[in-house]
This record gives sequence, structure tokens and C-alpha cells, in this order.
Amino acid sequence: IWLKLSEMSLKQNPGPQASLLVFFLSFAWPPRHPSSPPVVDTVHGKVLGKFVSLEGFSQPVAVFLGIPFAKPPLGSLRFAPPQPAESWSFVKNATSYPPICPIGLCTTHPQVLPRCIFRRDDLAIHYQQKFSEDCLYLNIYTPADLRRKSRLPVMVWIHGGGLLVGGASMFDGLALSSHEDVVVVTIQYRLGIWGFFSTGDEHSPGNWGLLDQVAALHWVQENIANFGGNPGSVTIFGESAGGASVSVLVLSPLAKNLFHRAISESGVALCVALVKNESRSAAEKVATLAGCKTTTSAVMVHCLRQKTEEELLETSLKMPRASYPFLPIVVDGMLLPKTPEEIMAEKKFNTVPYIVGINKQE
Repeated sequence: IWLKLSEMSLKQNPGPQASLLVFFLSFAWPPRHPSSPPVVDTVHGKVLGKFVSLEGFSQPVAVFLGIPFAKPPLGSLRFAPPQPAESWSFVKNATSYPPICPIGLCTTHPQVLPRCIFRRDDLAIHYQQKFSEDCLYLNIYTPADLRRKSRLPVMVWIHGGGLLVGGASMFDGLALSSHEDVVVVTIQYRLGIWGFFSTGDEHSPGNWGLLDQVAALHWVQENIANFGGNPGSVTIFGESAGGASVSVLVLSPLAKNLFHRAISESGVALCVALVKNESRSAAEKVATLAGCKTTTSAVMVHCLRQKTEEELLETSLKMPRASYPFLPIVVDGMLLPKTPEEIMAEKKFNTVPYIVGINKQE
């Protein structure tokens, strides 16, 4: 009725008030979503997303959740580099959060977990999300009008959690995407035993979680243009262990040309005991706790690959917490050719603009 009366008034008395009414209506009228949900092509197949609006913004954000960037790291792919995702011929539904990578944590810290958690069901209740070893997925939040060619800056978030806990879906990229007009990507990577078990030789070199991050950045380079992002303007950023991961990627030749700026929030590769040259002793402890023989690396890896996800979770909860991290990032000769200190001294790192900061009360 108000709109009808206003229309009649404008017909009788056109003037400045007409433009004023249009101005107010543009804010009073809720944002209109496109008539159909967004569908985007990737190199592996089409994905279906959803539009979500943030109050005060007329342009909705297209959200795509749980897009696979690698094959499920199961069976022989456990303790192995990530492999490209398999293609699909249908439109994949990408409107629900993916499962979080399995975690193992036993602590009394009230802000992390209030008690020791021993079962996947308990973990799922605490984090309100499912857990699965099949977890190499990413989420995308894009404010771009997908009907037009856009080239918005891209920000790739790497979550923290001590290389033991966390997931991409715990961080909603909607607000950042809307306020800053950027494409936000949140990625997942293998954690704990699954992500950092290393025998220190060719049988299990380690750094699997970091290699997952590299694989996700390759996926971004190949696909983000179809989501309105500019593959030539990618910023990686993370907090705590995510910040440390960012600094490792800055140092790694495997990440060359995959990003163009970096931000480490309260965590770098120089953190005490985060990166080590030796990993054999930790690998033998893991194998022993899992009930595996430690005669050779091949024997340990074969035995641990036969363990169920639940058995490895129970093993991870038995690992000592006296020193952090129990399973560190390792100098493997590939992702990290040398120690961070040596790489910096030789100035053989990825030269990009880099912001480093700390949190007083992390």
C-alpha cells in the first residue's frame, strides 16, 4: 500500500523527492538473489553452490562448500602425496560443509577441549561436524557476479590448531568476502599422524599436511578464475599453526608462483621445535603405540596403513604432550630442502610481500 501511495504522489508531484524515494527504497528493499543457484565449471566437473546475503549488502555472496581438490587420502594414499581429484560428469552439490580431518588431542586447556576425547562421535559432538579421513576439500565465498567476467583478489585461509586440530568450515568467509570484495577460499589439510608421520626416508618422507596445502593452491590457480577470482592475485594467510604453514610455503620451492602475498598471524616456521631434521624416533613411538613392529620403515608404514581411522585416533591420543609438536614438520629435501634458517640465510625463498604479526593473548 505504501508503495502504491508513493507512486501516486510521485505522479502528481514529481521532483527531487522522486530520487530520494528511490534512494530509500534501494536500502529498504531486501537484496534479490538470482532466480537460480550458482553453478560453476571446474577442471573436474560442475559444482552447485548457494547464494547467501549479508545484512547491508545488496550483492549476495555465492558460497560453495566441500569442493574436492584431491583424491581421498585412503588406503595406499595414506602417508603419500595428495593426488588430483577424480572428475565427475554430473553437477556436484556443494552446499554443505565437508567432514573435518581426523584429529587427536588430549588436553585440559578450557579453550581447546575441556577433557580428553577418545571417540570420533565425541569429537563430532564437540565440533558439531563430522570427521573423516576423506577430508581434502575447500570452501569458496565469492561476491563476484558470476554472469560476468570478474578478476577479484583471492585470499586463501589456512587454519591453525597446532597441526593437530581444526578445519576449514570453522571459519566463515562470508563477512570478509562481502566487506572487502574478495574471493575467500578456506582449505583443509591432513593433521596429526595422518598429516605429519615421517620415517625420515623414502617410505614416508612426511609433511603430508603441507603438501595438501600446496595441492589446494594448485587447484586455486587452475579454477578460481571461474569463481570470479584473479589467479594472479592470491594472498595466503593463516593463524598460529596456519601462520607457520604460510611461512613454510614462503620458504618452499614447491609453492613457487602459487601465491603473490602472505600473512602469518602469530606463528612462523622459526617457532621452537616446529621444524626438525630428525623424525625417526617419533615414527617408532607412533608405531609402537599402534602395536606395529619397528624393524624397518617399510614394516611400520605397511602396518599403520592397515589400521582403521578409529585405531589411529586412539593411537594419536596416547602420544605424549610434553613437547609440541610431537610430530613436527621435517626437512624432507623437497618441500623444505633445508632448515628455515639455512633457506633464509641463502635467500632462496619466494620473494613476496609478507606481513608477520603476533597475538598477545592467543
